[in-house]
Amino acid sequence: MIEVSHLVKKYGSHYAVNDLSFRVEKGQIYGFLGPNGAGKSTTMNIITGYLAPTAGEVKINGHDMMKEPEEAKRCIGYLPEMPPVYPDMTVGEYLRFAAQLKRIPSGKREESIEEVMKMTRILDMKDRLIRNLSKGYKQRVGLSQALLGSPEVIILDEPTVGLDPKQIIEIRDLIKSLKDKHTVILSSHILSEVSAICDQILIISKGSLAACDTPEGLTRLITGEEELEITVKGTPEELQSVLDGLEEIEGSSLEKISETQTKAVIKTGEDCDIREKLFYLLADARLPLMDMHVTAKSLEDIFLELTDSEKNTGEKAGEAGSRKKLRLGRKKEEAAEAEESEEAQEGTDNDSDL
Repeated sequence: MIEVSHLVKKYGSHYAVNDLSFRVEKGQIYGFLGPNGAGKSTTMNIITGYLAPTAGEVKINGHDMMKEPEEAKRCIGYLPEMPPVYPDMTVGEYLRFAAQLKRIPSGKREESIEEVMKMTRILDMKDRLIRNLSKGYKQRVGLSQALLGSPEVIILDEPTVGLDPKQIIEIRDLIKSLKDKHTVILSSHILSEVSAICDQILIISKGSLAACDTPEGLTRLITGEEELEITVKGTPEELQSVLDGLEEIEGSSLEKISETQTKAVIKTGEDCDIREKLFYLLADARLPLMDMHVTAKSLEDIFLELTDSEKNTGEKAGEAGSRKKLRLGRKKEEAAEAEESEEAQEGTDNDSDL
């Protein structure tokens, strides 16, 4: 649906976006994350055609933004960080104006306008001047214009800014419902919001891609291992004897938390789920299981580890970025390594034949 290839935006000697590449698949919600100054808004402005890149290309549904701007822009609905509204218009007048700009057929305009006002819950505001609306309602008006014409791609830059908690929940539910008909890119500084809404998360740092994966995938990429925490009714010695029977365990630490209970933190390899097997072993050993849960880093922890170059003097962020590149890139690298390994093996076999 969206292909960004080797995108560069340079201001003098400063790179706002530096060789950024990613792909957005149809029918999913992508979270776009990065610290202030990372290049998020610049990238969004380039994708939507508001800015021209210094180098690279952007394709929207197969249309090159530089070569076919009208066709590409027709596929996009965009809500910038500051809603592009006219304060001296009423809500209805503004949306009619936006519908004309989007070339929605005159016979369908009123129906389309009413539909998006119902979706964003501003129907009772249609005759009010935009200047008299609260910031939250202005945000809803901006979201309404982005949805007009039912574009295939919806790009939202901080869509819940200025909304009260009830409105935030409503807008989140609306965004979730959009993926039935649209592909959505959502930029937000509220990481819990991104984690709750998005299917995939893109993280950029200093204009370059740091990671792209599902929230669960990012956790695995950061840790490289799974941690399981359990509490059983029994002594540390009894629990250790059970754990010794599991070859999947790479390490564990036990702690006696009361006269009758022991807690253990168990480390296993990536994509290794021992919960069912451990449950039956504990049952056979007559050690009642009081609690079991997988511990994982929060999205905030992951975000800081990938982007906090000041704390880590650039080293940790660079290592994390190189280790956690785009999932597609990882697969290509793994395939290339496998191919090289096969070629090397063939060469070894040939040498031995000689």
